[in-house]
Amino acid sequence: MRYKEAPEGYKFMNVENGKYKTTLTTKFVSRQKYVPNDPKKIVAVIPGTVREIFVKKGSKVKEGDNLLILEAMKMMNNIVAPFDGVIKAVKTSSDTVVAKSELLIEFE
Repeated sequence: MRYKEAPEGYKFMNVENGKYKTTLTTKFVSRQKYVPNDPKKIVAVIPGTVREIFVKKGSKVKEGDNLLILEAMKMMNNIVAPFDGVIKAVKTSSDTVVAKSELLIEFE
C-alpha cells in the first residue's frame, strides 16, 4: 500500500529503496543528537586520574608524542598526540580526577 502523506503520528522512513510508515518513540525523538568528535580536543575516554602531564601551553608536539598519563582501573594509559601541532590549552592538572568525556588538552 502506498501513502502520499503519513497519517497523523506516523513518519515515513526510507530503508534500502523501500518506504515504510512508522511511529517514532518519545525516547528516539528526544535522544541526544550525534556530534562528531573534534580532533583538536583530547578528552578522557574513561574516568580516571591524571598522573603526569608532559606538555604545556605553546608546546610543539609531533604525532605519537606523549601528552599525559591517565590512570584508570589501575592501568597507566599514555595519551599521545594524534597529529603534529601546537598545544593551545591544558585544561587539567596532575593528580586531578577526571570524568569520561572531560576536556584534557586542546590543540590550535
